Amino acid sequence: MKPSKIHAYMFIFPSLFLTVVFGIYPLLWALRYMFYDYQGIGTPVFIGLDNFGRILRDGQFWDSVGNTGVYALGKLVVTIPLSLTLAIILNRKWRGRSLFRAIYYLPTIFSASVMAIVFFIIFNSYNGILNQLLLKYHVISEPIGWLGAEHAMLTTIIIAIWGAVGNYMLLFIAGLQSIPEELYEAASLDGASEFQKLRNVTIPLLGPVLQMIIMLAITTALKGYESIMVLTEGGPYGKTEVMYLYLFKLLFPVSADTQSLQQLGYGSAVGFTTALIVGAVTLIYFRISKKLNDVY
Repeated sequence: MKPSKIHAYMFIFPSLFLTVVFGIYPLLWALRYMFYDYQGIGTPVFIGLDNFGRILRDGQFWDSVGNTGVYALGKLVVTIPLSLTLAIILNRKWRGRSLFRAIYYLPTIFSASVMAIVFFIIFNSYNGILNQLLLKYHVISEPIGWLGAEHAMLTTIIIAIWGAVGNYMLLFIAGLQSIPEELYEAASLDGASEFQKLRNVTIPLLGPVLQMIIMLAITTALKGYESIMVLTEGGPYGKTEVMYLYLFKLLFPVSADTQSLQQLGYGSAVGFTTALIVGAVTLIYFRISKKLNDVY
């Protein structure tokens, strides 16, 4: 074998090794054990499709699917328009825009778990900073249960929006900067208003970028669970339990309100089903969004 080929394989090997060990092997392991009754202790027992039958009867799982839909939709309908609005404002030439770009982008580099702890201190119903301020200025007469059954989902959506806006804003700015300035100048000569420029120039030319951003936003929202796990652990009464949090509890039962034994077999089946749901939603979105690929 030529030395050049040996060097090439040496460069490829670390990435290939990590992909096999942490990607392909766990996937094959899960695909095997979703047909078994296995709790991590003892001998796995082959049960065929019983785990999938259990999924069909598992009300808690389907409740988590519904919660995921509410969480993802609530996050998307605010995050995408807000990110685009900020991108348009911060793409204009004015003093200090770089500072504001950095400020809005900062939440994306913080750990979701760490920031969830900070938001827990802010939204705590008993001695949270937000309730104390609202009480102090007589906006409310009694503390609001931000993490209670009535407001918990809204609170988690607000936190998710806060963490995602900066990332998508930066992607929108990159898309805006690829639009030739001459098109805006021509539109101005034709007497187009700012709204007409946005509608007839900016949005159409952002089509491919917008498609990519919405796809990323959908998949990220459907798979998000870290901040919810820290804030509410899916409670109260399962009001904020999303699909991937339910899956996490099956595979890593660490909290007091979950079963004490791992359910690796059933968890593998739930993981496969969850991946199918996310994949199906993504494919449906791709079919609906084909028009965004057409740049006018």
